[in-house]
Amino acid sequence: MAFSCGENKKQEAVDVLSLSWEDIQQQANGKTVTMMMWTGDSKINSFMKDYIVPKVKEEHNINLEITSGQGAAIVQVLMTEEMANKSQSDIDLVWINGETFYQIKQIDGLFGPWTDKIPNSSYIDFENPFIGIDFQQPIEGFELPWGNVQMTLIYDQNKIENPPLTRAELEAYVKKHPGTFTFDNHFTGLTFLKALLIDIAGGNDALSGAFDKEKYNQYSTELWNYIKKLKPYLWNKGEVFPENVAQMHQLFAGGELWFTMSNNDAEVDNKINEGLFPETARAYVPDFGTIQNSHYLGITKNSGNKAAAMVVANAMVSAEAQLKKMNPDVWGDGTVLSLNKLSELQKNALENIPQRRYAPNRKDIQHKALMELAPEYMIRLAEDFRKEIIN
Repeated sequence: MAFSCGENKKQEAVDVLSLSWEDIQQQANGKTVTMMMWTGDSKINSFMKDYIVPKVKEEHNINLEITSGQGAAIVQVLMTEEMANKSQSDIDLVWINGETFYQIKQIDGLFGPWTDKIPNSSYIDFENPFIGIDFQQPIEGFELPWGNVQMTLIYDQNKIENPPLTRAELEAYVKKHPGTFTFDNHFTGLTFLKALLIDIAGGNDALSGAFDKEKYNQYSTELWNYIKKLKPYLWNKGEVFPENVAQMHQLFAGGELWFTMSNNDAEVDNKINEGLFPETARAYVPDFGTIQNSHYLGITKNSGNKAAAMVVANAMVSAEAQLKKMNPDVWGDGTVLSLNKLSELQKNALENIPQRRYAPNRKDIQHKALMELAPEYMIRLAEDFRKEIIN
């Protein structure tokens, strides 16, 4: 019985991929797509609810339902369904990036390759390694790039005239201004630690490729020694760390921290526009660089609505939708489209976002962009951060 069910799933996937785009759209008509995604940001939630949901309903008669879940929660749902031999998943579309992509691949939980079937994929800049490679992993048609961002540090220029640009300057800063700097113990903080690790290892390509245990052990020892030197001068003397970046933003907004950070280089604009950050807040990239990465859309292997999920994904990477979410008043997310493949009108619109006033120009920070590391680096950093620093 289980073998037959698996064959049916395989045949369904082949059938969808053998259809023309017109037939895929026809099959998608009237379907409901359930998307699991992180829902921790009000602007992103509004973008999905007020723009994407009505867009796919009006243009394709597809009902898009959003359910909350990210990373480990997505993996857990798919693993539980697999263990229960469930023939059809409760989720169709997922918002993921490298670590989760790696984990879902381990359980063969994604459908694909499908991305070359959708028309708007022809405009995506797959040749860009920051887009076509996810945490050192080729995406190979199993993930559709949706947005691209670069990490920045955010400071209040009323309090700090010259923000630190190197590890040595950062150490000098925290010792001179104790309690005003820290990083969270979740995704953003770990991304910051990865940038420091790359710098210690020798720069951008020093840790490229598959996870290298010997290199990790060598350079992480230096990293933890560096963090231990900072620890007594961090917020709350490094005895506790903010749970997430949202808490850091609140501490920065209240003046307790003089720095916060963001994985999205344009977030400083939308937080100023919201009234959370002062207008004197500015974002920058230190000389040691920061991680630039993309985030992606995946379709679950056992989705019963693959055609409809493909149509929704296609709408989400249209030039219109990409331009909409680049506006910091809406989200501030960077585009994954290749400007050279767009019309002059579209190109000009994407290159000139009038609402982006306080964030650095992407062209000015691109040379400081660091490639994401293989997923095991982040997994090990998370474990060792708790062991070496928190505990």
